[in-house]
Amino acid sequence: MKVGFILVFLVLYVMLEQGTLLLQVKGDGDDDGFVKVRGVHLMLNGIPYYANGYNAYWLMYMASDPSERNKVSSCFQEATNHGLNLARTWAFSDGGYKPLQYSPGSYNEDMFLGLDFVISEARRYGTKLVLSLVNNYDNFGGKKQYVEWAKSEGQTIISEDDFYTNPVVKEYYKNHIKSVLTRRNNFTGVVYKDDPTIMAWELMNEIRCPSDQSGNTVQAWITEMASYLKSIDGNHLLEAGLEGFYGQSKQEYNPSFRVGTDFIANNQIPVIDFATVHSYPDQWLPGSSYEDQISFLDRWLNDHIQDAQNTIQKPVLFAEFGVSMTNISTTDSTLRDQFFNMVYSAIYSSASDGGAAVGGLFWQLLAQGMDSFRDGYEVPLDESSSTATLIAQESQKLNRIRMKSFPRVKISKQWNKAREVRSSRWKGGANERN
Repeated sequence: MKVGFILVFLVLYVMLEQGTLLLQVKGDGDDDGFVKVRGVHLMLNGIPYYANGYNAYWLMYMASDPSERNKVSSCFQEATNHGLNLARTWAFSDGGYKPLQYSPGSYNEDMFLGLDFVISEARRYGTKLVLSLVNNYDNFGGKKQYVEWAKSEGQTIISEDDFYTNPVVKEYYKNHIKSVLTRRNNFTGVVYKDDPTIMAWELMNEIRCPSDQSGNTVQAWITEMASYLKSIDGNHLLEAGLEGFYGQSKQEYNPSFRVGTDFIANNQIPVIDFATVHSYPDQWLPGSSYEDQISFLDRWLNDHIQDAQNTIQKPVLFAEFGVSMTNISTTDSTLRDQFFNMVYSAIYSSASDGGAAVGGLFWQLLAQGMDSFRDGYEVPLDESSSTATLIAQESQKLNRIRMKSFPRVKISKQWNKAREVRSSRWKGGANERN
């Protein structure tokens, strides 16, 4: 009996070292707290939080149809099985087909119920969420739909970039912020702004303002909207939704174009809690070789980690990265795995040294039966075994960093409790023998 207990505890110890005994990682037994920022780190329940996650923009859309909600549940389940703990998705759909927002302030309850379901399922599977509030592009409406709404009300609109400056459009957007943040979830009964399942809000997916290359228009808009959002919700983190393009001071680090944003200045706005970076060298460097794209990626990752660490002095999340299987020369996943491995290695190297990189979210995870959503970047985990293995390994590596930071007193209490149980059983056995 004594040998048996020793073997059990040896197995538990090995599992802990390998990052698979997740109960030890979760602090006080749950991940229900709000994620906070401390210096260049994200913190959850007093423990460093590292995100290995994914994008799944389609979650609300799919969940708006009760007959399709199994795909949402399946997505969370499969992601959890691979250690993924953060999902980024849309909390917008403006005008058009199956909108969340029919018109300014007029909402589609079926779609809102879909978002309710997404948040409740994320909570059930222990997944945190980043919810984006509007699109730069006209997919799902975006800023183009907002300025069209204002134009139909008699506003003088010159371009889509009037989204950032027109007072009527800005009020439309603020109303959407308030409508989402103050929504009470029909499945959980929790108001969104009070729900720790949500890790962060994102002001816009891939902010761009090509009409003002100085970055001043975007700087003013982020400052105003971030302050407004924080006036409603002081619980959650906030990020702008930037891709990482630099302003005039470091424009040579960009691809051959600029989009009117400034990675450093925009993220230094005090109410922005952490920086974000996207990575798509296959889109940004068309016609270049894969080797050149990988070389660019290496510099892009390391430059942004160093700038977040030393200049911005905030955490940095690689909120989108991917490579399209249609843009590489082989149908197997070898080159994509090389791409993923480079991103994961940069994140892990920084995180293991206490640096500013706090995780990465690949684009995009699909559930089974979603072939119409394939865009070349999809990663169905059941079809991509080598990529799925890389993803799971990154989860384990980041978990090991968390465990090294886990307060010794809590581990000691857990092991002491286990030892007490073991001792009581040994004593009980001895008494029986006596």
